[in-house]
Amino acid sequence: MLTYILFALGFVLLIAGANYLVKGASSLARRFGVSDLVIGLTLVAFGTSTPELVVNIYASLQGTGGIALGNIMGSNIFNVLLILGVAAVIYPLKIETNTVRKETPLSLLAAVVVGILANDALIDGHSISQLTRIDGLILLVFFAFFLYYAFGIARQGPVGVDSEASGRPTLLLASLMVIGGLAALTFGAQWVVDGAIAIAENLGVSDEIIGLTVVAAGTSLPELATSTAAALRHKPGIAVGNIVGSNIFNIFFILGVSAAINPLTLGPQSNLSILAVIISSLVLLGFMLRGKPEHFLDRKEGIAFLTLYAGYLAYLIIQA
Repeated sequence: MLTYILFALGFVLLIAGANYLVKGASSLARRFGVSDLVIGLTLVAFGTSTPELVVNIYASLQGTGGIALGNIMGSNIFNVLLILGVAAVIYPLKIETNTVRKETPLSLLAAVVVGILANDALIDGHSISQLTRIDGLILLVFFAFFLYYAFGIARQGPVGVDSEASGRPTLLLASLMVIGGLAALTFGAQWVVDGAIAIAENLGVSDEIIGLTVVAAGTSLPELATSTAAALRHKPGIAVGNIVGSNIFNIFFILGVSAAINPLTLGPQSNLSILAVIISSLVLLGFMLRGKPEHFLDRKEGIAFLTLYAGYLAYLIIQA
């Protein structure tokens, strides 16, 4: 019983920790006039992805690769289909040109690269398929290129200091928020992984299914809160940049770190989940490019995303 209580409290700590981390980091960035898109792609994306990061590090150290891989694939599907779907229903999202031409194709490339690296059995005829430590290092190299690109955008020129600077945390308070957020994330991740393992054992389902559903949804709650709030405030740059940036972070950085710690063996649902990430990225890119003088995700497309996610979730429940 205590395990289940700590499992629920773990998600509370993950959300609270990510929230404090994002607020502290974003406050510092805005003091230097960094644009909404860059903040969304880097600081907010990284901050809202910290639950996935700490959960995956702990899962890798525990040797539960199914949770680690399922968490990332499930989170990326959740991010695009459910979170962007909700955000687009709330307020039509205008997409910046760079997001359409560069960041979204990069998130699609990330999913394709994982599909290639992870399928040793299909490509090379190995007995098992794994993301090895070498594969993890390859993903981290891709991540380094992404960081170089993101900070290149930042160097193109600041947009001016936010007029709300007086209401932001002081430097000391922002630092304490970051430290406290990281501590909450650490404890929350441990409780979530331990609880997920216990639930999988009690229900008789694989830890990968739990990772794809319960853990992925739970660790994606910061992205949901951030993009929903951004849509309500009519800030589509943060709403979309947060999701696209998080998906790139999730695969190139978090999966890279996870595989470098401990090789991740693919389970029976792994290729399906990787394919689902690729398809959701293709649908997102297709909606962005669909016959408009400007790039938008409107309410109809948001409803289409939500319908696709409901179908995907129903399939997983039936399979489980």
